[in-house]
Amino acid sequence: MSQTLALPRSVELPGGGRLPRIGSVDAVALEARAAELAKRSIKRESKIYALELAIRMIDLTTLEGADTPGKIRALCAKAMHPDPEEPVPSVAAVCVYPSLVGVARRALDGSGVKVASVATAFPSGQASIDVKLADVRAAVEAGADEIDMVIDRGAFLSGRIGQVYEEVVAVKDACGDAHLKVILETGELGTYDAVRKASLVAIAGGADFIKTSTGKVTPAATLPVTLCMLEVIRDVYDETGLVIGMKPAGGIRTAKQAIQYLCVLHETLGGEWMTPDLFRFGASSLLNDVLLQLRKQRTGIYRSPDEFTLD
Repeated sequence: MSQTLALPRSVELPGGGRLPRIGSVDAVALEARAAELAKRSIKRESKIYALELAIRMIDLTTLEGADTPGKIRALCAKAMHPDPEEPVPSVAAVCVYPSLVGVARRALDGSGVKVASVATAFPSGQASIDVKLADVRAAVEAGADEIDMVIDRGAFLSGRIGQVYEEVVAVKDACGDAHLKVILETGELGTYDAVRKASLVAIAGGADFIKTSTGKVTPAATLPVTLCMLEVIRDVYDETGLVIGMKPAGGIRTAKQAIQYLCVLHETLGGEWMTPDLFRFGASSLLNDVLLQLRKQRTGIYRSPDEFTLD
């Protein structure tokens, strides 16, 4: 049985359209379709294209307590020139903590690679709204092009949907010109119905992207949960014409997985979404495996992982 979102004030969307009803997700059908799409095989030429596209879609990420300015500069160098021996594209963005945004901004200046920053008391989201907004503003002032916020899962799971919505609205305002990605932390939401509901709340609040996970909770991104979120994006587009991006993050480590996600993306949303402007991978180790597989496709020789730096 479907229901409407109980939000504290009217939501105005482009074209005057309304958000789709929440509805309920057929978990069996969703998982079966995700499994079917994951089995799709593609030809060599298409595989090379998919691998290069995957590189261009990566948010190369480091979110560790031991991150240093030197580590960030090295990561930025790799983001701009992933394989010094081969002509490959740069990644979409480098994602770091707010305190290191300035380092990344200076290292990436003029490259076209975006600077993304987690914010809003990442990864728990457990802080006052004033602290969260200060976190966002500090990252934007330091030069962040994109903000990855986390929703307050405690508020969401206890039914305080209006609070979650208002926080997304406030963060979107604090972002200014920076794009907003809203992390649902799907591994803590429990059901596909909750994932669909949280996706709609995030979009209603002004998310430019919806994102699966922080990478700090298991399970993180999965094909079924990503398909669930992509179907929300499709439904919102059909109802309103609003175009929203998607970012699966956490646990995507191999080129094979990346291609599976791209197949699910193409079959659900079509070619318009096959761009870094509308789809990203949040990852740290994925890039190396994609580079290895790309060399193999181009040369027929499988190179050693030791030839690439560890991120």
